Amino acid sequence: MSPRLVLWRAIIDREYFHDVCGSRYDESMKILFAVTPPASALAEDSFPAYLESAEALGFDTIWLSDIPLGNLGDPVIALTFAAAATRRLKLGANIVPLGRNPLWLAKQLAQIDRLCGGRLLISLVPGLGSPAERAALGHSDDNRWQAIETIITMMRTWWAGEAVTARFGTFDFQGARIHPQPLQDPLELWLGGKTEAALKRVARISDGWLTSAMTPAETARACATIIRHCQTYERHVDTEHFGISMPYARRAPADADLEALRKRRSDGDLSEVVASGGEHMTDLVKAHIDGGISKFVVRPLDALSSTADWQGDLNWLADRLLPLQT
Repeated sequence: MSPRLVLWRAIIDREYFHDVCGSRYDESMKILFAVTPPASALAEDSFPAYLESAEALGFDTIWLSDIPLGNLGDPVIALTFAAAATRRLKLGANIVPLGRNPLWLAKQLAQIDRLCGGRLLISLVPGLGSPAERAALGHSDDNRWQAIETIITMMRTWWAGEAVTARFGTFDFQGARIHPQPLQDPLELWLGGKTEAALKRVARISDGWLTSAMTPAETARACATIIRHCQTYERHVDTEHFGISMPYARRAPADADLEALRKRRSDGDLSEVVASGGEHMTDLVKAHIDGGISKFVVRPLDALSSTADWQGDLNWLADRLLPLQT
């Protein structure tokens, strides 16, 4: 364990939430792990085997990413396939709702949730935000989060069985309803982000928080901040609904593999962000748990690789993480 993590583990104990945000850390909190398949596992001749292996090993969730201009396909389609190919594994994804018809997206997610027996988990994200992506999705100006909030309101209204009358871009909904409704009531929508505005948004409208590229100290402060803002908005976000997407590598990664991720942090420091090796991964996970994180999406640094050893990764992750799953 790094010296900084040792110090952090020493000062963040079971009294943290009690002292900082008025609620005690719950030792019964369920610690759960989701795995993210690399491109090699999403290929049509590998995806069924990946799902079977992830479920058999005992992971809680498979988690997919939505990169509209990337090469990983559409997670909504992949989740539909996974609904038929699995029985226990929860099915999760980051979904970019921009560029999609909100009515069709609400219907698709509701139907997937019914087909999989209520195992669907969704986090809404604004996308990478490049000029090309914004233009392709029809949101070239800086209104992505405003649009997502509007979409959330419409989808929740439809999932409650109510009609929506609203204009959204080129879509004009006049008393529109959807059928069927999701099996889960409610079908939760999580959000991410780490800025003050993002944490306020989570407290104001989200059912959970899934962040990324943060250290244990940062996630602990953010968890407390969300809880404080919930008090202001007179809302409740379950403290079991705090999660993080954690990149990992089985062995020390090359600097080139870290370049894009390093740009997401002003200090460029990834020592407590990227799990490098098994011992470092378990240390990071435990430090995040001590700060209030209980849901983990672990994703390989070589997620875009078409030749990544996905079975080796699953076995390696299972040996190190599943003993921590509760």
